[in-house]
Amino acid sequence: MPLESKFQSNLIKELKSLFPGCVVLKNDPNYIQGMPDLLLLYKKHWAMLECKRAWDSKCQPNQPYYVEELDKMSFAAFIYPENKEEVLDGLQFAFRSRR
Repeated sequence: MPLESKFQSNLIKELKSLFPGCVVLKNDPNYIQGMPDLLLLYKKHWAMLECKRAWDSKCQPNQPYYVEELDKMSFAAFIYPENKEEVLDGLQFAFRSRR
């Protein structure tokens, strides 16, 4: 099983390939506790992704809250190797349907 940092690094490369010209920002975990790891900016869209090493990785306090609230605003999800394709498909659909 890859480390979360390796998974995140590969995910950023894949996001940049799927969404040419996008900006991916890594959030400071010490600024707002529980805020998702990555902010994806693409054209007029945005999404936040919380990277996990595996589906059963422990969540930090407030992570489920922020993912749920941010998903109501635009798109947010927990992403890990086991659901990566599903989340990326959902992200592509969300960005296409919100033109």
